[in-house]
Amino acid sequence: MLTETVTGIAPDNQPFHLFTLTNGNGMSVQVMDWGATWVSCKVPVNHQPKEVLLGCQPQDYPLQQVYLGATVGRYANRIANASFQLNGKEYKLVANQGKHQLHGGNGFSHRRWDLKQKSENSVTFSLFSEDGDQGFGGNVTVFVTYHLTENNEVKIEFEGESDQDTPLNLTNHSYFNLDNAELGTDIRNHKLQLNADYFLPVDKEGIPNAPLKAVENTSFDFRNEKVIGKEFLKEEQELTKGYDHSFLLNQKSDQPCAILTASDNALQLQVFTSQSALQVYTGNYLAGTPNRCNEKYKDCSGIALETQALPDTPNHLEWQKYGGIVKAGEKYKQKTIFKFVKKSIVDQ
Repeated sequence: MLTETVTGIAPDNQPFHLFTLTNGNGMSVQVMDWGATWVSCKVPVNHQPKEVLLGCQPQDYPLQQVYLGATVGRYANRIANASFQLNGKEYKLVANQGKHQLHGGNGFSHRRWDLKQKSENSVTFSLFSEDGDQGFGGNVTVFVTYHLTENNEVKIEFEGESDQDTPLNLTNHSYFNLDNAELGTDIRNHKLQLNADYFLPVDKEGIPNAPLKAVENTSFDFRNEKVIGKEFLKEEQELTKGYDHSFLLNQKSDQPCAILTASDNALQLQVFTSQSALQVYTGNYLAGTPNRCNEKYKDCSGIALETQALPDTPNHLEWQKYGGIVKAGEKYKQKTIFKFVKKSIVDQ
């Protein structure tokens, strides 16, 4: 079932348009045209709807600085020194995190998307990014589709095309908290498992500063489920105040790349993706972000599981085989599925 509401005034002096999808199990997902944002996700637990997504009031979305639920592009994550070379040409980008560019600068997350299509169980938004936008080359058209299934899955599909070779790396930047997303209890009590043998070390500014590194015998080894806080702030985490690192995924599309489990084991999130990497961010700088209750989230109130290409790929030819650069006229297509499983099913 699809319902629509209009509220508030966005920076373009038009109201926010919100779309709520509800399945036969009572699970509901709300998305918004500003930033093509995933606003809410309520999963029935013990016959009660449980909010599992961090969020705020609609009017606060353009003001918050942590990309709550937003569709991020043109290039998710960081590009070092806000510059890169492609096909012999140097591109100077708009810097928005010191001297670097993060999440496309004043990018897709900061704009109103057009409603392209809607149905009883899906909503599709589209956006046009002109040649030179934030310093990138090529005219790019992108689409994002949110689809709620009867199996309590949220499928997010990204599509795009450019008339020039250009970096293109889209992701959804939702923060999950399976214990209490309304107030944002500490997610370091959640359990996490990742299907990844390698992670990417970064410096204190989040820029890759070493080759891919094996997770074995490090605090980044989540190949077996462990509590997130068990080895928190160890090794490379010290520079980034916690986990804010990309993991190169083992490509087994029939298996989840990540499994997040609530501290009480009542609910589990399984993530499946066509993407090559996963940025795990433990919300190390969430403090002060407004929540839905007119209060503020604290650090580590939510965890972002961002499926994407490796960061700074435009400056690393050796990583471009994992994605991040789209050729002129080539179809960009990526899909991520967030599947919510209740304890009674998990334990079977």
